Amino acid sequence: MKSKILKFAVLASAIAFINCGDETALAPYLNGGAQGTSSSSDAVESEISSSDVALPGSSANAETGSETSSSSGAVQQGSNTDAPASSSDESCLASSLPDACGPGTNPLPTSSSDAAVASSADARSATSSANVQNPASSSSAIVEKPVSSSSEAVKPASSSSEKKVESSSSAEAPKGIFLASGKEEEKDQMQVEYKTRTGWDGGGILSYPKQLSSTQKHGVVVWGPGGGTEPGAYEGMIRRLASHGFVVIALKESPGDASQAMKALDWMDKQNKDQNSPLYNKLDMNTVGCSGHSMGGLESEQAVIKDKRVLTAFLNNSGDWNGAGANKVATDRTIAILFGEVGMEKDNAKNDYNNSGVKAPACLIEMTGGPRNSEGGYGHGSGSWDGMAATVAWMRWHLGGETERKADFVGTTGKYIDGSIIGKQGKWKTQCKNF
Repeated sequence: MKSKILKFAVLASAIAFINCGDETALAPYLNGGAQGTSSSSDAVESEISSSDVALPGSSANAETGSETSSSSGAVQQGSNTDAPASSSDESCLASSLPDACGPGTNPLPTSSSDAAVASSADARSATSSANVQNPASSSSAIVEKPVSSSSEAVKPASSSSEKKVESSSSAEAPKGIFLASGKEEEKDQMQVEYKTRTGWDGGGILSYPKQLSSTQKHGVVVWGPGGGTEPGAYEGMIRRLASHGFVVIALKESPGDASQAMKALDWMDKQNKDQNSPLYNKLDMNTVGCSGHSMGGLESEQAVIKDKRVLTAFLNNSGDWNGAGANKVATDRTIAILFGEVGMEKDNAKNDYNNSGVKAPACLIEMTGGPRNSEGGYGHGSGSWDGMAATVAWMRWHLGGETERKADFVGTTGKYIDGSIIGKQGKWKTQCKNF
């Protein structure tokens, strides 16, 4: 009987000792772990073996190891690449605080704008959730990997993260004027504002992108209508230019001596300096192009001769009557003269371009193979409607700095040299000089 009592006492003591040992070993997980933590020794051994080294940038820990694996399957164990966080880790991603996603990590937003949106409340939330979900100090007592090897796995992520911050904060502002990202000149690229009965004399049209750039200035294009024609007749051309990023001011009339174009530019300069104007501080008044139809073409030619703000002129179905306009254009400016194969402006365009005194970079552009309408082909109205893409491409080249477009105009073969008129019938025929 005594021996039975003794055996029972020994057995009870052993059971009590084993239970105490288990609670001691599991204390870091039971007291500081997240909800859903397993209390079995098998679960602990499994988690320890699967998380010997923390993945930099991941939220892997003893409690959430399976969730991290399913949401971050692209990251392999032992990789030094930052693991993409799951949707459940939004507060962690929103923080730029050290250890927000785990011991030794420093998760960073994917862009500088993401960093701006992260609030201090998000940071506090991320920090507190990290303290609950990631018991770094207690789990480190269990993991038998040397501390040095663990820290080496974490350091590369930290240093690369610091480089990301430096590069995003020191990013240079875009250079040059703003242009629409879509480059196809045969199509409108952006939604635009289109305002009538405006300008210095209340009879012009103003058009510009609805979404003006906050990082770049916009180039300016002055459009001159043909003699006796309302500016609204050229709505397609005006909208097309504005949709590519330019701010366009169309004149009420075109006397052909640059007087109206220069007054329009003075008015635009005032808009650029007026805090109540939607164009306030949005314009580059030294990056200006002039274009127009017929008499508007002559207005443009005189503007590039007389106004230093104007860098280039594109004449549609126009040309100086005496062939003495392009020869006055300075060599640091450019000019293009377009004509229709049967247009009344044909001889004027050729004489203006062929004047031996022309020293500025210049192109003579012909539209050929037009529809057999009353004019018998591309006539006096061809450039401003069927050929408007050429004006847009020229302005993107000479105002927007898209130097790759030079090959479209200058050379022996190219889009506007001998290519088809896209969306219409016929072909381009172009010659250039002084480039």
